[in-house]
Amino acid sequence: MENSMKSFTKLYIPILLETLCHMLAGMVDTMMLATVGDDAVGAVGTANTYISVFIMMFHVVSSGMIAVMTQYIGAKRVGVAYQARQLGVIFNLSIGALLSVFLFTFSGSILEIVGVAPLLMEYAKTYLRIVGGFCFLNALIPIFSSYLRAFGHTKQPLIASLLANVVNLCLNAVFLFGFHSGVAGVAAATVISRVLNLVIVIVAGGLLVKAKEDPERLKNKEVFVQIIKVGLPSALETALYNVAMTLTIRFLNMMDEAGVNVTARAYTAQIANFSYCAGAALAQANAIMTGWRIGEGDYKACDKGTKKVALIGICVGAGLAAIFALSSNHLIRLFTNDTEMIALVGKLLAIDIILEVGRVTNLVFGQALKTSGDALFTTIIGVIFMYICMVGGTWFFGIHLNLLAVGAYIGLAGDECVRAVCMFLRWQSGKWKTKGFIKHE
Repeated sequence: MENSMKSFTKLYIPILLETLCHMLAGMVDTMMLATVGDDAVGAVGTANTYISVFIMMFHVVSSGMIAVMTQYIGAKRVGVAYQARQLGVIFNLSIGALLSVFLFTFSGSILEIVGVAPLLMEYAKTYLRIVGGFCFLNALIPIFSSYLRAFGHTKQPLIASLLANVVNLCLNAVFLFGFHSGVAGVAAATVISRVLNLVIVIVAGGLLVKAKEDPERLKNKEVFVQIIKVGLPSALETALYNVAMTLTIRFLNMMDEAGVNVTARAYTAQIANFSYCAGAALAQANAIMTGWRIGEGDYKACDKGTKKVALIGICVGAGLAAIFALSSNHLIRLFTNDTEMIALVGKLLAIDIILEVGRVTNLVFGQALKTSGDALFTTIIGVIFMYICMVGGTWFFGIHLNLLAVGAYIGLAGDECVRAVCMFLRWQSGKWKTKGFIKHE
């Protein structure tokens, strides 16, 4: 590819900044909602958990597209990459429209089923109805952003996220402090900012990528099967993760009627997300490089590069998590002055150091395996240990041993660490080299 397929740094920095933008959007919403009250923060955090669970379904096709597009781009067959994008748009838009109607119509029933604390119910229902009702936007944004990134254009999705975040911040201030519309205003600002994000990435893709002009096409069925080869196992993993997370949040809600533990988790997640985003960006950038290299048939560079990225990710993720844990007493005061909440979040951030080591390793090797086409293995391992460690650990440590949210985080850390070991051993075996879509002599 041109310019040696761009350097890893040129891919990573815009992706990191874009990921940070998404994290900052959540942080800003939380800080502004704190002016409404801790109940509003806990409610929106809970609602976002379930919205994120559904949004992951859209990233299934996106991850399958990345695998297909980057491998064909590496093999200099860009027309097929464009074809993959078109199929992804049709599929995600169809599913996104159905989910939007479902979340708008049944938001209250969903929250009742998962056992949301009574004090959080009205706020959570309002937010889920508005943001969930427009989740088709989240179905399309990753498709067009992934298309740009697959061709090495990572600045444009970053610009889209930056502008969307600025609009979100301004509208939050207007709706919260001008119109005093509370949670509904924050939800409306989120939707409007996502519309802007989508428009920008659609226009940028049309202007910068000319893959449509390449005449090479395969049968739609063949390309879609290749996308599904990665996407379907991921879809199964996502669906079962949805159930596992639902059970985990239900256990958290059972720990106290006031929602203290689930709110502490929401605050912790907002802070820990900054550690997570560094690892997630590394994994995304490496996945693109992995696809390009597999398309070229350069397996040696692919193996060496992935291991190097994983090592960097461990150092960065653990380092950031340690800094946040040590400064937790000051960070949490950005959201609340409740002494009980401050102490609880500090404990959760300490556990998060170990969690981040496992998570970044899991992300880098797991994403690389999926991009190579070896998605079935990651799904099997994920399904087994998310139930044993995350769900089982939350019940055993959190409820049975009465460690509450601390116990839940022990379970979450165990899940990430065990899966990380499995992903590394699978990568080390080299079986992923036989899973690509393009056969090399």
